[in-house]
Amino acid sequence: MNKKPFPSMLVLGSLAFAGVLTGIVLTFWVAPVEGSLGIVQKIFYFHVPSAISSYIGFGLCGIASIAYLLKPAKWADRLAQAGAELGVVFATCVLITGPLWGYKSWGTYWEWEPRLTSMLLTFLIYVSYLLLRQFGGEGEMARKVGAIMGVLGLVGIGIIRISVTLWGGVHPQVVTGKGGGIHPSMKPAFYTCFVAFMVLSAVLIWLRVRIAQQADEIESLHLLAGDVEYDLEKNQ
Repeated sequence: MNKKPFPSMLVLGSLAFAGVLTGIVLTFWVAPVEGSLGIVQKIFYFHVPSAISSYIGFGLCGIASIAYLLKPAKWADRLAQAGAELGVVFATCVLITGPLWGYKSWGTYWEWEPRLTSMLLTFLIYVSYLLLRQFGGEGEMARKVGAIMGVLGLVGIGIIRISVTLWGGVHPQVVTGKGGGIHPSMKPAFYTCFVAFMVLSAVLIWLRVRIAQQADEIESLHLLAGDVEYDLEKNQ
């Protein structure tokens, strides 16, 4: 069993850590305080990258689930679980930071508008997926049902993306659409956080897949040791 992480992952992990720290400094000490929202606007620098990271995680889960349904393989199952876990972690950040921003903007922590509602439903799909994989056993049926849920969640990602365009809503479109764009003085902090979160997502996915792979290897060694012990007892 190779216990040494790839040097490239150590480099990427270091870059992600440095990037997040740099993003924090730029956000709170360099980027200006927005006039209407005040200090609460700084949530934006972490809210948007968290949302995109959650889409990446959920998207990986959905794509890997399709691959598993077409041709069951351990790598696809591992990648699907890793993607779901990453997506749920970052979606949790989105669902916490979003209402904080919303209260300042709308006067309420939650609005049942298209994007927020579709995000919550997609989040719950993948939470259910993880609960199934955690408590549903390691049988083929649990894997296939989980894969179907992963694909269903992939549809949710598409709905999140087009929800504002199709049904409107109060959710702002700052980065894309007609949200007015990002002020030049805010771009260094935003893009630093964005790149740092993307690198962090890649590192976390790799680590989670690697942990799952090593867990499978340990389980195989336990089974092998049990077979050897059984043979020894049988021959005595």
